[in-house]
Amino acid sequence: MILGLLAAGLAVAQLPATLILVNGKVWTGNPRQARAEAVACRDGRIVAVGSSAEMRKLAGPETRVIDVTGRLVLAGFNDSHVHFFSGGHDLSSVQLRDAKSQAEFRERIREFARRTPAGRWITGGNWDHENWSPASLPTRQLIDEAAGDHPVSVSRLDGHMVVVNSLALRMAGITRATPDPPGGTIVRDPSGEPTGVLKDAAMDAVDRVIPPAQPDEIEAAVKSAMRYAAERGVTSVEDMSAAPDILRVYQDLLRRGELTVRISAHQSLSAWQRLAAVGVEARFGGEMLRIGGLKGFADGSLGSTTALFFDQYLDAPSSAGLASDDMIPESKMLDRIVGADKAGLQIAIHAIGDRANHTVLEMYAQAAQRNGARDRRFRIEHAQHLRPDDIRRFGAQRVIASMQPYHAIDDGRWAEKRIGAERAKGTYAFRSLLDAGVTLAFGSDWFVAPMDPIWGIYAAVTRRTLDGRHPDGWVPEQKITVEEAIRAYTMGSAYASFDEKVKGSIEAGKLADLVVLSDDILTIAPPRIRDVNVDYTIMGGKVVYEH
Repeated sequence: MILGLLAAGLAVAQLPATLILVNGKVWTGNPRQARAEAVACRDGRIVAVGSSAEMRKLAGPETRVIDVTGRLVLAGFNDSHVHFFSGGHDLSSVQLRDAKSQAEFRERIREFARRTPAGRWITGGNWDHENWSPASLPTRQLIDEAAGDHPVSVSRLDGHMVVVNSLALRMAGITRATPDPPGGTIVRDPSGEPTGVLKDAAMDAVDRVIPPAQPDEIEAAVKSAMRYAAERGVTSVEDMSAAPDILRVYQDLLRRGELTVRISAHQSLSAWQRLAAVGVEARFGGEMLRIGGLKGFADGSLGSTTALFFDQYLDAPSSAGLASDDMIPESKMLDRIVGADKAGLQIAIHAIGDRANHTVLEMYAQAAQRNGARDRRFRIEHAQHLRPDDIRRFGAQRVIASMQPYHAIDDGRWAEKRIGAERAKGTYAFRSLLDAGVTLAFGSDWFVAPMDPIWGIYAAVTRRTLDGRHPDGWVPEQKITVEEAIRAYTMGSAYASFDEKVKGSIEAGKLADLVVLSDDILTIAPPRIRDVNVDYTIMGGKVVYEH
C-alpha cells in the first residue's frame, strides 16, 4: 500500500506543468529562497520555483511557457480593504472625483442626467471638494436645476458624506424639523434649512429610499470590478461590505466558474449573531470565496470632519468628530466585539481619528481578556491617526493595521489644516507601526481610492502628495522600503485573512497567483514606481489579464 502511494505521488510530480514563467526576476517573499528566475504551475498551484533551465524541464506539449524577459514577478496582490460591488458600480456612474470646481461638478451631473432615463436615481460620484477653490461643500441648489427630474445622492470620495438634491430630500422626508440622528449630521444653512449635505448616519434616510440593486445589476458591477482588479494585478480582495445580495452573486459566479478574483467577504458586525447561530467561524468557505469576517465602524472620516479625535479640528473648532452609531452607546460596540469574538468570528473595525483608534484598542483588550488567548487576528481598518502610545499598543496586542497608503498622498494635500503638523506626525504611521512589530495589511479602500497596488506602493515609499508640494514626502519619517510595501500587499494581507499558508509568497504548494510588472520596482528610482504597468495577472495558474 505504501509503495502504491509513493508511486502515485511520483507520477503526479512528473506530470507536466500547465504554465511556466521563465527568464524573470522572481521576488518570492520566501526568506528561504528569496530570488529565482522561473516559476512552474499546475492544477492552480505553484509546483516549483528555481532557474529557467530547471523549470523548462517540467514543460510538456501543452504547457504554456511565457518568457518574461527580465521583468519582475511577484505574488499576486491581495487588496485587504475594498467595497467591491460599489467600486464596480461606480465605474459606470457619474464621475466627479477629478472635477476641479463646483461649476464642473454641476455640468457633469447635468450631462449624466441627460443620458439617464427619466426618474432614475443618480448615485456614485466620489467628489472631492478639496479640489475646489474655495474648498466649500456643495449644496442641493447647485444640482437641483442640473438634475432635472432625477433624484440625486452623490458621495464624497470617502463615503462618509453625500450631497443630495431637493427631490431626494423630499423623498427621504428630511426637512428643517428633522433632528440629527445619532452618529450623523444634517448640514444646515444659517436659516436652519438642510443644505443637502448629509454626514455618516444621516445618509441612512436617503439610502432607504434608493431602490436596491437587482441581481443582474450586481453581477454586471462585480464583473466590471473583476476586470478592473485583473488589470491592476489584484488576485485577492477582502470585501468589507459584502451584503447578502452581493454574497449570493459571488456564489453564482463561483458555481459557474466565472469568479476571477479570490474574495474574503466581510459582513456587518451587527449581523454577528446570524453567523454565529449557524456555526460560521473565521475562514469559513474555500480558497475562492469565504466568509467569517465582520466589519464595524467607530467613527467617520477626516475629509468629512467626522473622524473622532481627542482634540477639536483646527478648521471646525466646535467639533472633535463623531462616534459612529455603532458606538452609541460604546457598550453596544463592546458587547458585539466580545460576543462575535467568543463565537470565533474575525473582527475588523473602521477607526480614523486618534480617539476612535484608542477606544477600539481598549475594547479589543477587554475582549481578549474576557474570552482568553487564541489566534483571533483583530484588525483596525485605516488606523490613520495614532498617538505614540497606541502605536505601541498595536504591537503589544498584535492588532493588524489594515491601511491604505494612497490615502496618505491624497489627504496629505490638506490634512494639516484639519489637525495641524503635530498630530500629523502619527498619520499613516507605516514606519512606526512596523518598528513596533505590527503586521501591516495594505489595500485601497476602493471605491474611495483607486484599487491600484502600484500606486499604493509608490505612496508608501515616497509619500509624495498628489499636488506635488512634498517632493521629499509628507511626514517623510514614516516612509517604508519597497520590499516592506510589497510584503504588506502580499503576505501581510494574506495573514490578515488567515491565508498566509496558501498565498502571499511564491513557494511550491501555494496558490499560483502571480503578477508580472513592466519594470523592476525594487531597483528603479522610487518616483518612477507610479509609471510601472501590470503586464500579466495570473490567478490559479491561469492568465486572467495580459497587457
